[in-house]
Amino acid sequence: MSENIDLKCSKRLAEQIGFIVELDKLKNILRETRIIFQHRLENDAEHSWHLAMMVMILSEYANCDNQTDKSKALDIGKTLQLVLLHDVVEIDAGDVFSYADFDPKEKHRKEVLAADRLFNLLPPDQAKHIRALWDEYESQATIEARFARTIDRLQPFLQNYYSNGYTWKKYNITVDRVKKHILRDMKPGSEALWRFVDDLLEGAVEKGMLLPEVVEAN
Repeated sequence: MSENIDLKCSKRLAEQIGFIVELDKLKNILRETRIIFQHRLENDAEHSWHLAMMVMILSEYANCDNQTDKSKALDIGKTLQLVLLHDVVEIDAGDVFSYADFDPKEKHRKEVLAADRLFNLLPPDQAKHIRALWDEYESQATIEARFARTIDRLQPFLQNYYSNGYTWKKYNITVDRVKKHILRDMKPGSEALWRFVDDLLEGAVEKGMLLPEVVEAN
């Protein structure tokens, strides 16, 4: 529970409000992507909100396990929860730049510790539910988790594309690195959105947003 909570209410409500107050710290976690219409970096809260809006608008492009069985279609409500929750752990673990040289196992270890602390601020039943959603996103075992990751990769791509390649230029990113990161993670969740991004990459190189693919000499 937050140290600043002083409520004449039930323990349950106090824990819930404490978690909500703690979430405000997400607004202080800056990402490497710039927002499109201003010269400043995006924060994690803005990123999460944008993902939720994109899920609402683009859900029709999700891959489904069975196109004729509506019971196996995308659960939009769950997907919204996944995209809103998946980066909460960065309050403690911080944001790791996608193109940085980092140890995925160490990143995951820090995020698990963060999940243990942050979600357990909630009452036990909600802590269990929220943690299960976060674990579902991490496992990528459902169509909702896979589509959520697709949207998580598409959003910074769009931020870069429509800010004239701000982050790509800053870090001299080559088109093959985008393919290995963005496209690799998008196809399992949405082949349609994967093709959309793939179609834009050649133009991004031509416009000088991305560096050409590095071809190693024999």
